[in-house]
Amino acid sequence: MSRRKTSVATLRGTAVAVAVSAATAFAGTAIADETANKATIQTAFDAWASGTGSPYDLLADNVEWTITGNSAASKTYRSRDAFINEVIKPFNSRMSVGLKPTIRDIYADRDTVIVFFDAAGTAKDGQRYKNTYAWFLDLDGGRIVKASAFFDSIAFNKLWELPVAAE
Repeated sequence: MSRRKTSVATLRGTAVAVAVSAATAFAGTAIADETANKATIQTAFDAWASGTGSPYDLLADNVEWTITGNSAASKTYRSRDAFINEVIKPFNSRMSVGLKPTIRDIYADRDTVIVFFDAAGTAKDGQRYKNTYAWFLDLDGGRIVKASAFFDSIAFNKLWELPVAAE
């Protein structure tokens, strides 16, 4: 083989090796991020289930939380304060025993964690509230920056019809 052909072949081989190395490093970083994000959400759900915290502790101030579907609370909330004040506080004020989640499964894909879970508690009227949820959570630096929530709107609306307890 001529010297020129050898040089071109060497350059091509080096370029392929660099590309494979970069892709492997990127994949390794992505897998590490997925693992860390999944662990962050799992820990928050564990704290919620034990009554020592909640996933809402991870909300970024400028979180964009969308409740999909046709429930009484369905819309996009464009800040942590809006979501907490318009959904979480009124929800909790209707409960005598707060929700306890049970994760069915949890998935991670890069910065997105999907949590499929059941949650149950007791409403102020003594009725059991049970629902199944799927949350798609986008994380940045361990904070939830965007969320889409899916759940049974009929069960939610029944609870939402109860009066809000004074704080």
